[in-house]
Amino acid sequence: MFVGLSNLNMLVPVTKMKITNKSKGTSFHVLYNPETYVLERSTKYSETAGLASNAPSIQFIYGTVETLQMQLFFDTFTAGAEVGGSIADSLKFTANSLLPSVGKQLDVREYTSKVYDLMLIEPSKHVPPLLKLEWSSLQFEGHLVSCTQNFTQFNEKGMPVRATLDCVFKQYLNPSKVAEMRPLGSPDTAKYRTIRQGDALWAFAAREYGQSGMWREIAAANHIANPRLLDSGDTIEIPAL
Repeated sequence: MFVGLSNLNMLVPVTKMKITNKSKGTSFHVLYNPETYVLERSTKYSETAGLASNAPSIQFIYGTVETLQMQLFFDTFTAGAEVGGSIADSLKFTANSLLPSVGKQLDVREYTSKVYDLMLIEPSKHVPPLLKLEWSSLQFEGHLVSCTQNFTQFNEKGMPVRATLDCVFKQYLNPSKVAEMRPLGSPDTAKYRTIRQGDALWAFAAREYGQSGMWREIAAANHIANPRLLDSGDTIEIPAL
């Protein structure tokens, strides 16, 4: 036999995740916080097969933005005052939880649509809205790029009363911040490049250092006596300055 409080959230309010539509300046709180969330970032490399080699040479191309994945839970069947939202929402859910099953009045789609519709295009901007997610130390700004609704319970009339949403958000980086990040690929770090037909040392120097006349540093680092004779498929070092 269970002895104790049935739902601590009803007595000790738990801070709920807040989602802000920055395009409209509106926000709302989720009904229940996610049990887990996943942050992911990756980098892209190209592979070039060398002639008679056991493994290809790889070359860094670019890094990707961060993605945030989570599952959100929605319930309008048994949920009470513990849900996120305004005082009016708490009163509405409390009253609804006391009704018999056939008398439930809250359609869960009224609340899932608040998230699901964040992928719709804003007429004034012609793109989906920019969002900000805030939950304690989680501060994430980006767009909702994928959302799968799964309705798992219905009342006697067929109205959905419980659902989960699997959401994927993609980080937004201001173009000015992207420009500030580009120096991370500056010539203070040694890099390796694969020679392709038509490549020249002066072109590598111009691209990597911003000065075509610095091709001599590349030639010296790779013991190239004649810069006109470059073999396609070879890998050369772009030395750090």
